[in-house]
Amino acid sequence: MSFALTDEQIMIQTMAREFSRKVVALTAAERDRTKEFPSDNLKKMGELGLMGMMVPFEYEGSGADTVSYVLALSEIAYSCASTAVVMSVHNSIVCESIYRLGSEEQKERYLKPLAAGDIIGAFAMTEPHAGSDPVRQSTTAVRKGNEYIINGTKRFTTSGRNAGLIIVTAITDEAKRHHGISAFLVEKGTPGFAVGNEEDKMGLRASDTTDLIFNNCTVPVENILGEEGDGFKIAMIALDS
Repeated sequence: MSFALTDEQIMIQTMAREFSRKVVALTAAERDRTKEFPSDNLKKMGELGLMGMMVPFEYEGSGADTVSYVLALSEIAYSCASTAVVMSVHNSIVCESIYRLGSEEQKERYLKPLAAGDIIGAFAMTEPHAGSDPVRQSTTAVRKGNEYIINGTKRFTTSGRNAGLIIVTAITDEAKRHHGISAFLVEKGTPGFAVGNEEDKMGLRASDTTDLIFNNCTVPVENILGEEGDGFKIAMIALDS
């Protein structure tokens, strides 16, 4: 079996390495001290195609393969682990989940700005008393007409304060256990959604890790990701990615 990189993979690796060394590394130490989110660098990474690496061209992504993505991620991590964590959640969980399970309208509406780095994506599943076990979570989403009302608290959400779009898991039918969990696309600024405590970490400090609070947070039915009950499947696919 050959493990030689293709010309395209080498080109992407070289581009990411040059950007990482010349741009990301310059402010990495200072950001770790001050907890300053690397929004300016992430925007530049979007312009280079690093924020929608496996998103197809039709949604303004790079259309790269997994090896190219990992090579680029490793180069960014060499200079700033915080930036790499944001890039990883954004690409592997948020973009990948919407591309694989989102409706065509959701792909058009969200994948394009995500791939451009115009907005950052986050994934909210972990809870204070459930950890990362989706079956034990207590956040609920109750359908009322053409809306879902979300109530609950999420913890340890990467990019929670700076994300423009969050995939949120919630129970829609407790009796069905893991088949009764759904996932929702919640935009920053949605009424009833607020950012809570931000962790004061020992490392990765430029990547914010926060609580997210949902108090009668209302989202339209069309913001459900996949079908009702697909939340556990989405969580497993996202974490596997």
